[in-house]
Amino acid sequence: MAGVRTYIEEAVDELTNKVSWPTWTELQSSGIVVLIATFIVAGIIYLMDLGFGQLMDVIYNTIFG
Repeated sequence: MAGVRTYIEEAVDELTNKVSWPTWTELQSSGIVVLIATFIVAGIIYLMDLGFGQLMDVIYNTIFG
C-alpha cells in the first residue's frame, strides 16, 4: 500500500508544481480554434457525403435504371 500512496503523492506534486497550465485566455483561444476547425472538417465531410451519395445514385440508375 505504501507504493500506491507514494505514487499518488508524486502525481499530485507533479500536477500542482511541475506542470505548466495554460491561462484562461490561452484556453479560450485554443477552444475557438478547435471549434472553427471542427466546423470546417464537418463541412468537408458533409460535402463529400453529398457528392458520394449523388455519385452512387448515378451508378445505381445506370446499372438498374
